[in-house]
Amino acid sequence: MSETKELLAKVSGASTDNEYFLPLPKGYQKGKTRYVIVTGTVMSGLGKGIFSSCLAKLLQDKGLKVEPIKMEGYLNIDSGTLNPFRHGEVFVLDDGMECDMDLGTYERMLDKNLSRANFTTSGQIYRAVLDKERHGDYLGRDVQMIPHVTGEVKMKLRTLAMQSKADVVFVEIGGTVGDLENAFYIEAMRELAYEEGPNSCCFVALTYILEPNALGEQKSKAAQLGIKQLMQMGIQPDIIACRAENPVTVQARQKMSVFGNIPFERVFSMHDSASIYSIPAMLRDCGLDFEVIRMLRIEDRVNLRRERREWERWCDFTDKIGNEKRDITIAITGKYTSVRDSYASILHALEHSGIHLGCKVRIKWIDTSDLTDATAAEALKEVDGIIVPGGFGTRGMEGKIACIRYARMNNLPYLGLCLGFQAAVIEFARNVCGLEGANSTEIDQNCANPVIDILPEQKKIEGLGGNMRLGGRDVELKKDTLAWKMFGGKETARMRFRHRYEVDPRYIPDLEKGGLVFSGKAPNQPIMQILELPGHPYFIGTQAHPELTGRPINPHPMFVGLVAAGRNYRYPGENFPDAITTIQALRKELEPNQ
Repeated sequence: MSETKELLAKVSGASTDNEYFLPLPKGYQKGKTRYVIVTGTVMSGLGKGIFSSCLAKLLQDKGLKVEPIKMEGYLNIDSGTLNPFRHGEVFVLDDGMECDMDLGTYERMLDKNLSRANFTTSGQIYRAVLDKERHGDYLGRDVQMIPHVTGEVKMKLRTLAMQSKADVVFVEIGGTVGDLENAFYIEAMRELAYEEGPNSCCFVALTYILEPNALGEQKSKAAQLGIKQLMQMGIQPDIIACRAENPVTVQARQKMSVFGNIPFERVFSMHDSASIYSIPAMLRDCGLDFEVIRMLRIEDRVNLRRERREWERWCDFTDKIGNEKRDITIAITGKYTSVRDSYASILHALEHSGIHLGCKVRIKWIDTSDLTDATAAEALKEVDGIIVPGGFGTRGMEGKIACIRYARMNNLPYLGLCLGFQAAVIEFARNVCGLEGANSTEIDQNCANPVIDILPEQKKIEGLGGNMRLGGRDVELKKDTLAWKMFGGKETARMRFRHRYEVDPRYIPDLEKGGLVFSGKAPNQPIMQILELPGHPYFIGTQAHPELTGRPINPHPMFVGLVAAGRNYRYPGENFPDAITTIQALRKELEPNQ
């Protein structure tokens, strides 16, 4: 063992005797877990999470244990306060962590629940370092970006690797290489590769190949400069993924190969695709998955029999893409309709359901800011179903209520999510139960009938420091209801929540007397979580966010039901089975693969 390796083996934390700083979780074995590190150049938003999750899926199919982690440069502790106009939807994990929408991509592609260990921000890293400094953990050393902040990043990765027993950890660094706030992440990855040793890390640079309409050809200079900047930071990419509108030409890939010192076969064309679910096949066809396995020298961990089985299962799903025989239109009403990423999980949940049912789902975006009862009918006249999604604030609320009233009175399939659940309660209270002035105290603090409110006794029951219910909770289902049948006749269902307001229990008897059924509630608590309207083809709302747990291979039944009901609404003469029969048939079809 060299002198350097001996020193690294001895140093496990802060020391005043030398300059090595190697914080390791107790029991961690260097070199056991490998790392795939994905960075971006040229611009953000190109699909680092999509590439990383697709590659991770291919390795997972081979029997390898994979764990993703997204590292964001912003100083927020989590994504909970970020405006959807600026950052897209907030994705909530089962443990309540509010995080980046890329975590949703990982959960869907890997078909697994993630936790707060799979997400971090600069704010989290800095807070952890400063907490340690206050506790004297650095033995009087001046605390610096290097080695202490970079050391905290490596500690985060190694802790995830050890606790998950992962063969490969996929590290996605948000933004681009040139972002100032990401510099310490890049440096930490350079240090990680040095400390873990040869064949421990695979670096992927995702870049963008320009194709100006005025020129009519692809230009790679911006991509070359981005790769050069990464190399100046001490990192030699092993793979370059080239995003482009059209397939990247051989000449452009050759240039990237030469200027990036990368074998040509490791320069991948990640051009626009009809569905992100076809990208694993693109990666597999060019052998990029086995290139990574060979680079990391983990060939002995591959289970080819499992790979064949899993790939066949995946292809059963992707072969249906583009072969839909019917099409329907679902309206999504909200105030973030100009930014599609605000509703990314809803769009994916509809896509999954439509693919399985052979039905192309088209979206009509409806801004409810100025919608009224008089104009709602015109806005909804060509749609086959409606979703009122979650949201906060007053703008557009009355327009959403108008849409719900139209759906209820005209047998238009309806799915209410979070705020859509609350709006359905308000609409029913006003127009069926005759509760004049019914509203939410979020909208009108002085309303005559606050059917939706923040209840102090519920907060006391929850025992939470704040007033937001976050993460996965069990929902108790009422027997023989639509929800009970939808979830296979189970007593409870696991769903994810992100909300502050509840149905006031004082109004539940009046609402139920009017005909509204609360088919799901919190166990042992008067917190209503699912509602439905008997006699309506499909009218259901939930205080939860079922879109967060929809998966390609296992679509969420609430969305399957909406698409099935929308298909029946659009094609009434074709005698399609009703929503519940469709859900049950699909569950039976998919069960052998679960």
